[in-house]
Amino acid sequence: MLVTLVALACLNPLTLAVPVDQLNRRSTVTPDATCGGAKGGSTAAYCGTGCQPGFGTCTGTGTSTSTPPTSTPTAGTLGDCLTKKNVPIRLTSSSDYSALAKPYNLRLPYNPAVIVLPTSTQHISDAVVCAAKSNVKVQPRGGGHSYASFSLGGQSGSMVIDLQSFQTVTLDANNVATVGGGLRLGNLATAIYNQRQRALPHGTCPGVGVGGHATHGGFGYSSRAWGLTLDTIVGLDVVLANGSFVHATSKAYPDIYYALRGAADSFGIVTTFYLQTVPAPASVVQWSFSIPNMFQTASTSATYFSHIQSFAQNASVVDRNLGMGMYMDGQGFSISGTYFGTLDNFNNKIKPELLRTLPTPTSSTAKSISWIQSLTELANGQPLQQPTSGYDLHDDFFAKSLVVPSSAPFTTAALTSYFGYMIKNGVNSANPWFSIINLYGGPDSQINAKPSDFSAYSDRTALWVLQHYGYTGNTGAPFPPGIISFVEGLNNAITSAQPQTVFPGYVNYVDPSLTPQQAHQAYYDAPTYSRLLGIKQTVDPGKVFWNPQAIGN
Repeated sequence: MLVTLVALACLNPLTLAVPVDQLNRRSTVTPDATCGGAKGGSTAAYCGTGCQPGFGTCTGTGTSTSTPPTSTPTAGTLGDCLTKKNVPIRLTSSSDYSALAKPYNLRLPYNPAVIVLPTSTQHISDAVVCAAKSNVKVQPRGGGHSYASFSLGGQSGSMVIDLQSFQTVTLDANNVATVGGGLRLGNLATAIYNQRQRALPHGTCPGVGVGGHATHGGFGYSSRAWGLTLDTIVGLDVVLANGSFVHATSKAYPDIYYALRGAADSFGIVTTFYLQTVPAPASVVQWSFSIPNMFQTASTSATYFSHIQSFAQNASVVDRNLGMGMYMDGQGFSISGTYFGTLDNFNNKIKPELLRTLPTPTSSTAKSISWIQSLTELANGQPLQQPTSGYDLHDDFFAKSLVVPSSAPFTTAALTSYFGYMIKNGVNSANPWFSIINLYGGPDSQINAKPSDFSAYSDRTALWVLQHYGYTGNTGAPFPPGIISFVEGLNNAITSAQPQTVFPGYVNYVDPSLTPQQAHQAYYDAPTYSRLLGIKQTVDPGKVFWNPQAIGN
């Protein structure tokens, strides 16, 4: 799942002459890139790392970055347990198994031992108990957008608990939304707005599930004003590794409440979220500027970006009401976002300072629109109302993230190296790619207003969050290894030129190439991970909830 990328705005304003496939991708990439160019696709999949024969013609065997369970139970043992408890399941022999097991990232297919389709909390509890008795690892699936296919277990042979039947959306007297764990963001946004003109901070891809998105961050353009989706969680209903069902809040089961907000995939199955909503704004300024000449000389591009970075840190212009991100792909470069204020204030104060010293935009837009219209346009052609079953958008990609701390912004050397790498290797790249850079920090950011121990989400000091994304452009083609090395090179161009800085990663852009130790260090600071490890050893000592980068691996 928090696929998700909210850095850049609507890509449609770009008018530079670029290859057709990249223009098509721009029209589908959402600002947070959590559905970066997603499309319908066949079940034919890349045959390489993580390949499973059931998803295409494969000759290799998959590998994992972590040691999976050593014993594999027979399907009969687990199946018998589930059948006795009347738990709805799908096995590999079921007619709809392939569709249910199809990954969002077609590069990483896996074959679950069983897919559970619960319609009640009791089904989930019984399924978890059966899995634990059979030594089968468990992972939940909400929207299924995990970049690493962890919502399929991250390996073959796991139990997947598909929450598609959990679609509740109601508002109580305090405007707290009760939200089913299988709901997608577009359906959530539409429901709370239609019921009482309420809103939440969240990503722009309407098909992303609330489960992974909210429990590992949840960034949107409104997050600098309202915080992350995770920050709105006031309670969670969760099934734990022993099958027990608890309601976790800051006062009831506080350790579980803490762990679920940042690392839920390692601790339980969240069946229901309780999210504190805010009034939807009457209007939103939506804006975008396409900046030319960003891929000519590295030093010039670094100078332009340095100005953008200075702007983002300028408290006389920027406050929590401005959301901003950038998109680049070696051909086009755009800056875009939203503003909770008047169009006049944006045009007369914010826009002039942002564009000062930058080349004259080749296209620009700034308009005041309704909240729902803003969400619709940010979705870039995808309807807000999403199917509750049969979701069939997929991509074939490799992505990495990088978090730039507020205490150590981009140096000139790092920016020069970064743009130099793009100019040398990305302008005429054999494979399509894009980078998205979102503003998380800056003056008055409500993301960074929370204390470090507020939750298990660790990136409370970020200035920028980057996502580097390479894809095939053809979901049926073999995955070119050059994409992985190119994307890794984008990260390395920054880190090698700014070695004095520790750059974390963003867990919702989970990177399957990392070892467990690398992932833990990238996604959690040391005190957070230490606390999570202690909670894991207490509530799930048998590691029932497991993926290759789970807490405790």
